[in-house]
Amino acid sequence: MSHTKTHIAAKSPYQIQVLDRALAILEILSTQGPDLSLGEISDKLELHKSTAHRLIMVLERHKFIERNSVSGRYRLGLKLFELGTKAVSQLDLRERARPFLERLVLETSETVHLCVLDDSEVVYLDKIEPERSVRMACSVGRRNPIHCTAVGKAIMAYLPAGEVEVIIRRHGMKAMTANTITNFFELKKELGAIRQRGYSIDDEEIEEGVRCVGCVVRNFSGAPVGAISVSGPAFRVTKEKVKSLARAVMASASILSAELGFKQQVTIAKATIGA
Repeated sequence: MSHTKTHIAAKSPYQIQVLDRALAILEILSTQGPDLSLGEISDKLELHKSTAHRLIMVLERHKFIERNSVSGRYRLGLKLFELGTKAVSQLDLRERARPFLERLVLETSETVHLCVLDDSEVVYLDKIEPERSVRMACSVGRRNPIHCTAVGKAIMAYLPAGEVEVIIRRHGMKAMTANTITNFFELKKELGAIRQRGYSIDDEEIEEGVRCVGCVVRNFSGAPVGAISVSGPAFRVTKEKVKSLARAVMASASILSAELGFKQQVTIAKATIGA
């Protein structure tokens, strides 16, 4: 009986054999599954059974693959579905948010960001800058702490209390500037204030001389899926200007949330735009 052999990876200057082999197992299950035995996997990838078994055990422990307890055959695990869903939702969020970010830049003449929460940090998915001489250094793909950013606090304000505690316990509350909140009790008070007024403020908390105003973006279930912020140098984004910027940010975030199915935001958005 003949078997189709699958090469583990194309030639590349960057290769880590064990990682290439593990990824090849996922690939073979996705293309020649839906389920395969240990022998079939080792044969198709030209691996010794003991080597394939060790790799499979690691992938199974991390839920990237799962074993059928009756047949003993392996298939892709739900962790891949979870990661794929997150990736698709983030790409969809970026695409949907683009028009709102573009409008915000025109309305505020300041830098606008779209961020999401990933592994207890905020990741910058998109950024649009105005035509001004002083611009923000933050780039797309960058990660920042959640406790001292406007986007991070906007998201955190709508997370379950237990999840907030886990995040802070894991990453701490490092002082980035003299204004950074480093006390958990004070942070909880700040999150309550954000929920009450509808927007968050980074008052030079992560970088001296930079002030930001943010608002959460929520999906159909009310869960926070990201946040939008307007950022600029403190001499332009003054404390007196925060409220007017907040109205613009809240309007955009509210309508975007409505598009994602968060019905309660619709009337708020219309009221804010008319204000």
